[in-house]
Amino acid sequence: MTAAPLEWLDLAAWPRRGTFDFFRRFDKPYFSVCTRLDVAPLRRRLRDRPGAGINLAMHHVALRLANEQRPFRYRLDGEGVRVVPVVHGSMAVLRDDESLAFARIGYQRDFTAFVRDARQSIDEARAPERVLGLLDQDHDLMHFTTLPWVAFTSFEHARNWGRDDSVPKIAFGRITDDGVHQWLPISVEVHHGLMDGLHVGRYVQGFEAALAEPDAWLALASVESVFYAAL
Repeated sequence: MTAAPLEWLDLAAWPRRGTFDFFRRFDKPYFSVCTRLDVAPLRRRLRDRPGAGINLAMHHVALRLANEQRPFRYRLDGEGVRVVPVVHGSMAVLRDDESLAFARIGYQRDFTAFVRDARQSIDEARAPERVLGLLDQDHDLMHFTTLPWVAFTSFEHARNWGRDDSVPKIAFGRITDDGVHQWLPISVEVHHGLMDGLHVGRYVQGFEAALAEPDAWLALASVESVFYAAL
């Protein structure tokens, strides 16, 4: 099987070309939006499923939305913009000795297969002999981190200044319960040369819709028992 040809964004025909050129000159061309999402409906959906959890479910829907929304697949490459065919995940993994490693989480539309392969990648990242496993050079990734100890209201990622890092970055925080809602903090950080608040807004709205009606997006999976193996 031959690899699919690289797809490049036609900058000359792109309505955002002026915005792209403007923000790409910035020393800090990134912007971050922090909000909170109600995960109570999803947690209710998981309540009768022993061993189920929310972590990989959140990563799966985050990647699904990124693959459905084209600007989240844009990546800077030299003087051009490449459109990656599929976005996968790089997840920060905390090991038993409190050091970090990174696991590549391959996106699959089928949630059962996604969870199975993600758990294998996470287990490999937790192995004591595993090196850090930095994945930031892979253009087809989104970077994920989770801070289950902090219900943050703002977030800023570590950055390697002096190069064009166009990988979107997602952070999840500690869930808080107000008796009606269960709020999950989320930060979405992107390159302003590649997208605007409109695009991040659509992404967050997609997240809200998915979490409000979890059965609707769970139906995308091939079987009903999709959550049994989740973290």
